[in-house]
Amino acid sequence: MLFAMSIFGANMFPHRVRVLLAVAITLLIAPQIPAFKPIDIFSGTGFITVFSEVGIGAAMGFATRILFETFVVGGQMVAMQTGLGFASLVDPNNGVQVPLLGQFFLMLTTLIFLAVDGHLLMLKILSQSFVSFPIGQSGPTQEGLWSLILFGRWMFAGAVLMALSAALALLTVNLTFGIMTKAAPQLNIFAIGFPISMVSGLLIIWLTLSGFGEHFNQQLSRTTQVVCNLVKLDC
Repeated sequence: MLFAMSIFGANMFPHRVRVLLAVAITLLIAPQIPAFKPIDIFSGTGFITVFSEVGIGAAMGFATRILFETFVVGGQMVAMQTGLGFASLVDPNNGVQVPLLGQFFLMLTTLIFLAVDGHLLMLKILSQSFVSFPIGQSGPTQEGLWSLILFGRWMFAGAVLMALSAALALLTVNLTFGIMTKAAPQLNIFAIGFPISMVSGLLIIWLTLSGFGEHFNQQLSRTTQVVCNLVKLDC
């Protein structure tokens, strides 16, 4: 889960610290795990059990990755609409160039996620999953896996919902430029339109930041529900 999870699974997060953190969490959770039938790791059953447990952890971390990428995609949509997409930098998590606004939303999401103890919530669900999902007894249910697959659509749907207000506002600005071009054809709309679009985009982003917390809470609630369904927990 730590290797697939956002923040802890980032390339800039030290690998040694990640391993030490995994060992520390293991030492804390191991005494609380209910007794189960010993399994030979080098047998076929042991291989299937290890593969199942690793897959569950990776799926839990992947759900948090979808949570973060929702706001990165939303930031890219807003940046392309406002003309701020030209400002880009290298994403340290993925090693690719992304718009600066997407990175701003990613940092904002990270800070809010840590502020509301989202990482501790994931660790709590992980600890409780060994009680609701005993080792070696069964694999993930079809409903849990299907809910994780369907949750991927919210990465795009949530991004569109977050960028919709900014896109509509910029559409109004562009329609205004079209009316100005018809009313006064001698105006060089390309000379004055681009700076006005950028300034309007910055103003719209500032006004729409008030709803960022609500979008985050809704997406975090969906993520928690998906992870709980995956490990058969009632959240």
